[in-house]
This record gives sequence, C-alpha cells and structure tokens, in this order.
Amino acid sequence: MKVSILGTRGIPAKHGGFETFAEHLALYLTDRGHDVTVYCQSEEKETLWIDDWRGIRRVHIYGAAGALGTVAFDWRSVWHSLTDAGLILTLGYNTAIFSMLYRFRSSINLMNMDGIEWKREKWSIYGRLWLRLNEFAGAKLSRHLIADHPEIANHLQWAASREKITVIPYGADAIHASDSSYLQPYGLEPGKFALVIARPEPENSILEIVQAFSKKRRGMRLVVLGKFRPEEIPYHQTVLQSASEEVLFPGAIYDRNVVDSFRFHSRVYLHGHRVGGTNPSLVEALAAGSPIIAHNNLFTRWVAGDGALFFNDASDLAPILDQVLEDDAALAAMASASRKRHAQEFTQERVLRHYESLLLSFVKLPVADTVYSSKTAE
Repeated sequence: MKVSILGTRGIPAKHGGFETFAEHLALYLTDRGHDVTVYCQSEEKETLWIDDWRGIRRVHIYGAAGALGTVAFDWRSVWHSLTDAGLILTLGYNTAIFSMLYRFRSSINLMNMDGIEWKREKWSIYGRLWLRLNEFAGAKLSRHLIADHPEIANHLQWAASREKITVIPYGADAIHASDSSYLQPYGLEPGKFALVIARPEPENSILEIVQAFSKKRRGMRLVVLGKFRPEEIPYHQTVLQSASEEVLFPGAIYDRNVVDSFRFHSRVYLHGHRVGGTNPSLVEALAAGSPIIAHNNLFTRWVAGDGALFFNDASDLAPILDQVLEDDAALAAMASASRKRHAQEFTQERVLRHYESLLLSFVKLPVADTVYSSKTAE
C-alpha cells in the first residue's frame, strides 16, 4: 500500500498530538512494508526538498509562521500529493476545502476530522466561519471520515452519513517505568507534584486549574507544561498572575523522555479540555497510570472512564484537590483505573492496526493480521 499523510507540521514530532500520531503511524506502516510519505512544513525558503527519515519519505515544503503560512503550506502539499498514486490520509480539516482537488483527480482521501475546532474561543468570528465551512467541506469531499471519539462521530452526522464515519481514538504505549533523574533540573521529586500538559488557551481551563491549586498552600508543586507569551497574550498574563509560588511553568517541552518522566512520576494529572474529542495528552496520562482529574464533559468522561474525578470550574476543583492530594489509597485506585481504561481502549498497537485495516480496505488488499470493520474500530 502507498499512502501520503498530510495536515501536520511534519515528523519527527515537535509540536503536538497530530505530529506525534503521524510519527507513530508512519513508522508502524513502514515497518509493515507499506510505502509512506509524510508532508512536512519547512521554515527554509527552498521551494521543495525530499529526504528519507527511518524509511519514510518526507516532502518538505516551505510554510511561513502563522495561520496564513500554514494554509499556504497545506495548499502546496495537496497540489504536490496529486502527483503520487496511492491513498491520502489528511489529519485535520482546517483546510479541507482543498480536498476538492482530490475529487477532480478521483484520488481516495480519508480525513481525520479532529475535534470541533470552530468552537475554540481563540478564533475570531471570521476564523470560526472558515473552520465551520471546512468542517462541512471535509465531511462532503472526503471519501471517508475518521472520528477520534464517539461524540465526534455523532456531531459529524449533521454533514455526513454514519456509514461514512469510523471511530478510531488515539493510542499510546504503556509506561511502567521512567528515569526520575529527568525531574532533577526542574527541582521536582517523584510523587510530589501535580501535572498539566496543554496549550494555554481558555477552553483548556488552565486558569481555573491554576486558581484552584493556588487557593491554599499544597506542600507540592503544580507543573504546567505549555508555551506562555504573557507579553503578547493577556490570557497568559492572567494565568501567571493567578499562580502561587508553588506553580511551576517550565515552558513547552518536547523531549519524550522528560515528558514521560513527568507523567509517570506525577501525583495526579489535571486535564481541563472542554472542546474536542479524544485528546492525546489525556490518553498518554492514562498510559502512564496517572490518577486523572478532568473537566466534566462528554469527551473527557468517555476517555478517562469511571475511575477519574471530574470538575466544572475552579470552585469545585479546589475541594477535590483538598481531598485527593492527601489520600494515597484514593490515588492508587485512580491510577489502577487509568491503566485499566488504557488497556481497554487506547493501546498503541490496537489503534494503529485499526488505521492499517481501514486504509487497506480502500485499496482492496488482504490484511495480514486483522480484518477491518467499523464495529471493531469503535
């Protein structure tokens, strides 16, 4: 099978969940003998250059920083991908209108529709209209849709039939050990800090989490991983000003060993996402056996499962922290529930096999180890 993966900034992953997923999927498919191309956004102003990374063909195309630069990169990537025979897997619908080109060429394009991006508070009214239009375009123009969460599949039925949608969440490898020495540069000790990993945006409840944690002295740290620009973004400044001296902001960290160590050794993982489907960071926390306290919504409840605790705002998160942070037995039970939920739904092997099965079903090739069906994927 030949497949091109578009829609991310490229691999190896240095930015977020889609890049991490693209890296895992590309490596998995390559190891299984498939021909994989990944399109990568380059800061170098060369028109185009191609190289090989661990057996994966990477096509580097210039894209300036910012939203408009990414749109231009997506457009150039779609045009270039038309020259390659094979399947197209697009991750995200932010520029799904460009998929009309695949229709003209009768190319098979499968699209992971991500979360409900147009609901994010950071977008202007014009940005939301653009994203809403592209959600519709992706649903109509793509041959098949992939939803990372059952509620995303339900949402997409406003524009596509249920038969056109397959639910496949994100996966993560279980973490059963991690070197605690990675914590030392940050002055952290195993089991003596809570953790948040998220972009500092309002819909991720970063402010509410920091406010709740900072209501009293905890005797431990709250580590908030993410890139803050208080001089440019007022929300970032508000978060920083609301934090007690026990809150640590190390910035955005992309070293996998460091991040895994943070997750594995944290006392509790706090997840405030209010919009979207299956968030990769939450899945990775489950895989590390982290006790989960998450925002109370349909998306996080399905992912985290019954063993997690849930909050609505800072006022009800604070007493949850008061109670749970000092309760070793409760935290142990929550950690066990996280591992059970991960094994049940989100193992990396399970997810990647489902993707391979789905892709192969569109080229009518036999599947060596598993046969695709939408029911098993869900």
